[in-house]
Amino acid sequence: MGYQKINIITGWVAFLIAMVVYALTVEPTASFWDCGEFIATAYKLEVPHPPGAPFFLLIGRLFSMLAGDDVTQVAYWVNMLSVTSGAFTILFLFWSITHLSRKILKAEEGEQDLGKTIAIMGAGLVGALACTFSDSVWFSAVEAEVYAMSSFFTAFVFWAILKWETIHEESDRNKWLILIAYMMGLSIGVHLLNLVTIPALGLIVYFNYSKQITRNGIIATMAVSGAIILLIMIGVIPGLASVVGTLEIFFVNGLGLPFGSGVIFFAIVFVSAIVFGVFYSIRKKNVILNTALLGFIMIMIGYSSYSIVLIRSNFDTPIDENNPEDIMTYVSYLKREQYGSRPLFKGQYYTAAIVEQTKGDPIYMKGEDEYEIKDYKVDYVYDPAQTTILPRMYSKSPAHEQRYRQVTGLKKGEKPSFVDNVYFMIRHQLGTMYFRYFMWNFSGRASDIQDAPWVGILGAFDKVPSEIADNKARNIYFGLPLLFGLIGLFYQYRKDAKYFWVTLLLFFLTGAALVLYLNSPPIEPRERDYIYAGSYYVFAIWIGMSVLALYELIAGLTKNQKISAVMATVICLAIPSLMASENWDDHDRSGRYFSIDAAKNYLDSCAPNSIIFTGGDNDTFPLWFAQEVLGYRTDVRVIVLSYFNTDWYIEQMMRDAYDSKALPFGLTLDHYQQGGPNDYLPFFEERAIKGAISAKGFLDLLYNEDKRLLVPTAVSNYNLLPSKDMFMNVNQSKVGELSWLFDKDSTLSPYITDRLIWSLKGSGLEKKDLAIIDLIVNTNWERPIYFNNTSLNAVNFNIKQHVIQEGLTYRLAPVQYNGADFLVNVEVMYDNLMNKFHWRGLDDPNAYYNEDYRSFCLNHRSAFNSLATALIDQGDNERALTVLNKSLEVMPDASIPYDVFSVYMISLFMELGETERATEISEKVAGRNVEWLEWAKETGEILRNPSEYQKRILGLNEIARTYRAAGDRENAAKYEEMFSRFYNRQ
Repeated sequence: MGYQKINIITGWVAFLIAMVVYALTVEPTASFWDCGEFIATAYKLEVPHPPGAPFFLLIGRLFSMLAGDDVTQVAYWVNMLSVTSGAFTILFLFWSITHLSRKILKAEEGEQDLGKTIAIMGAGLVGALACTFSDSVWFSAVEAEVYAMSSFFTAFVFWAILKWETIHEESDRNKWLILIAYMMGLSIGVHLLNLVTIPALGLIVYFNYSKQITRNGIIATMAVSGAIILLIMIGVIPGLASVVGTLEIFFVNGLGLPFGSGVIFFAIVFVSAIVFGVFYSIRKKNVILNTALLGFIMIMIGYSSYSIVLIRSNFDTPIDENNPEDIMTYVSYLKREQYGSRPLFKGQYYTAAIVEQTKGDPIYMKGEDEYEIKDYKVDYVYDPAQTTILPRMYSKSPAHEQRYRQVTGLKKGEKPSFVDNVYFMIRHQLGTMYFRYFMWNFSGRASDIQDAPWVGILGAFDKVPSEIADNKARNIYFGLPLLFGLIGLFYQYRKDAKYFWVTLLLFFLTGAALVLYLNSPPIEPRERDYIYAGSYYVFAIWIGMSVLALYELIAGLTKNQKISAVMATVICLAIPSLMASENWDDHDRSGRYFSIDAAKNYLDSCAPNSIIFTGGDNDTFPLWFAQEVLGYRTDVRVIVLSYFNTDWYIEQMMRDAYDSKALPFGLTLDHYQQGGPNDYLPFFEERAIKGAISAKGFLDLLYNEDKRLLVPTAVSNYNLLPSKDMFMNVNQSKVGELSWLFDKDSTLSPYITDRLIWSLKGSGLEKKDLAIIDLIVNTNWERPIYFNNTSLNAVNFNIKQHVIQEGLTYRLAPVQYNGADFLVNVEVMYDNLMNKFHWRGLDDPNAYYNEDYRSFCLNHRSAFNSLATALIDQGDNERALTVLNKSLEVMPDASIPYDVFSVYMISLFMELGETERATEISEKVAGRNVEWLEWAKETGEILRNPSEYQKRILGLNEIARTYRAAGDRENAAKYEEMFSRFYNRQ
């Protein structure tokens, strides 16, 4: 069997291994974070968050069709898109490694002996499998996110350029370059990460065409490659749309032509210019120009997948983020303008004062006959003394400022220097936000807890608390993948310096350079290791090449190349085997359904035809999936609170969606228009009205555009809030229809009020707060309004005293309750938790639930505790015990370890006379807390995680108080001693 056949077959073996592994461990439904959104928008081709991933959605839609009529299988099949993409990544990685290895061993066609062939295949297999089982790559390959497909494009393009250099016919070579351009164009519709491979590809082209490698030649190649990246990222992606937008404004507003005339003119000129260029290159026989133009055409064909954004947005799909249905909003969508911008090459420190605000570029909206200016961008001018090149410490968020000081040692109020700036970049951005992730993949990972450190060779033998030692994401590799990767790195450098620099450049561009370009804030809501999967892919190449290094070493001793190749391969295969054995349990997502079950539980906590406000991604995207894909509880209108600050989202809420009617706003869309006076309504003490104001009266003033509220400024005008306190009289006839509130057995009736009163929490009302008040006034109790915990805390006025808990949600009601907890609608909440809620797989100790899932379980445990407490207060101890037992039944400690809310269960069990159950929980919780606290004291973890230390101490104190209140002096003394031991040592 010839080398090529062996290479092809072994590559497909690597593909098959990856495919089987990923298929066995894929999540059967939508994971947390963006997965629910991507699956929902792929299934119905809707518009996700900017800048979208249209090609991913198109292919995801094709995969979703494999589910047939069974909507419960849609998520599985869209997840299988990532599985397939991940497996193809491994296939092309294998062939890239074997290509580079063959160059090193100088095994030309027809000259390979069996020993070299085995070594080359071994290198490819070891490197490919190391990448297969690496933490971050595996993570992305089993969920419906864009990163597995993005990695596929990176792997394909790198393999294609290596394939290109083996082709000798110039015309065939150019065809491969055009294919690469096409694949890059397609990758734009997935993620932009693929573009960073261009400089590495440029070096390979330079090495192949240049007879003499020079420093100036390399610099010129890098410059041209950089220019190509800028051309695509700035000139093509948002640039072409921006030019079209400018022409559209000129043709419509300036020349009075119909809408779309500027777009048509640009399309004609643009296509004509390209066609002319192609024919010109053919006539002049200019091969370079012809190839470049055809490559550009292929990029544009691939990029054309973005047309789906405009097309589907114009159909007003239920998920239509940013509503990019005309050229002006489309440009904003592509530029991700809703997320703001980060300074890159020059900008401010976080301590810089704003010295001036200037009116920036206009923001247009489509009017009746022309494009109208609805707002202006605001440009901020900062104190020049507090600006710097390469700014890394720029965010003014209080939490971010605290992290800046924590990393650099700066005191509050102390201004950072450029040295501090560089130190933060190296220590935190490159160290914590990249190198830590890199070491997770190739040295070891401590746990799945946010900000978990990496584990080195010595750290693998450290004594840690059992809850960390038993954490399934604690993966110990003893630094062996790192060691073998470094062996391969130095081996390639010694044997093939040219391609070492190509590989190293690709490693840098997909890793550290990406960190510098993104300039991420110091705190992220979740770990971002998956962003840098390209660099882990490259390092896997070097792990594979360690086989060649070991092969040469053994061959020098045994003088038998076949045996040496086999031995080297077998030894090095231990690396991916170790990674597979360590990573399997925390990457196996089969049997995990709670992300969607939790979404259903939120929706089931709501009455029919209700409104629920949600907070972040995990509060919202699984609910979207449940409604859009499963068709579950489509009568409930889900409102993302942060989006409620935008006019486009409020407009969408003014439309029907499935079984949910349009929301009953009192103000019109004009009152919520961006750039209008109601974007933010500040409170001014000097212009305040004494006492509370009527919410309805205030809305009437805004509706009539009362000048008394208007505050003119140099940039724009805005309305003010005349009082911090606001009230709404309750419509008694409507409230009388709420039978559950007035039931003779209801414990809620004593709290009924005829007036809701709330107070401002901050310095003013945001647009979202105004919209909520508008709905509260105008729903008139006909549509139930609910908040989840996140949104209830995010509203800028306090209405907690007017809500009733009915499950995982809090219903706005005409009640007044000033207790520490919430009122509970016992019968509704009991029915929800005991009969309606879903708990698939939470009792399975073999299923893996990471920190995100455990947090949602914590919310559910809290709900059980709240219901049990309310039942005990009513004297219904029997049902209270049933509720607590149900909590332990569906979420036992073996699968979902006891947490802070389990501590509260101890007192509830004690009150119900279940001392044995209380003792079991208290001993486990206290034992784990003591073990963790002792470890934290010994290792200095208290300095890194003081909040966790405080929580553990308070947990011990709460247990001691519980036993003291129960009259159990012996146990009270025992836990008080534990508490005092650590409290006194703080």
